[in-house]
Amino acid sequence: MNKRGHVLNAVLLAVGLGYVLEPSGGAETFVEIARLSVPVVLGALFPDVDTAFGRHRKTLHNLPVLGVFVAYPVYFGNLQFVWVGVATHYVLDVVGSKRGIALFYPVASREYDLPVGVATSSDLADVVTVVITLLEVAVLAAVHVYVVDLSTGALDPGLARLLGG
Repeated sequence: MNKRGHVLNAVLLAVGLGYVLEPSGGAETFVEIARLSVPVVLGALFPDVDTAFGRHRKTLHNLPVLGVFVAYPVYFGNLQFVWVGVATHYVLDVVGSKRGIALFYPVASREYDLPVGVATSSDLADVVTVVITLLEVAVLAAVHVYVVDLSTGALDPGLARLLGG
């Protein structure tokens, strides 16, 4: 995907996730969307910094980099939801484009993709981006409802009991 696709994905994702975390539809929902927008958009754009140095779709498009962004708020208490933008950037590049990304770089340079991707210049690129975003919102909503409170990081009480907590 190109920058436009990643921004479209991040903005729609912030709106969808805002409604998942604060479904009232009132002012609280719009505050939540505003709170999510900047970190998700920044995260969605960050992996393409590797166009300025390193190897594009390798240096910053891999699971170790995503791991850093997932762990960062746990250790430092800030930058929550930047990881969502980074992860969805990867999803768009794997599912929505023809080239894919090197998920295991620097250990392996092989790029992974799915055969359903489209060229970034395709007229269908925006449609594919919106469809992928809807699926991402659905997955994040399911995780939020059944696994962990995305706002606090607390496990779902039923799941915690099941795991012995």
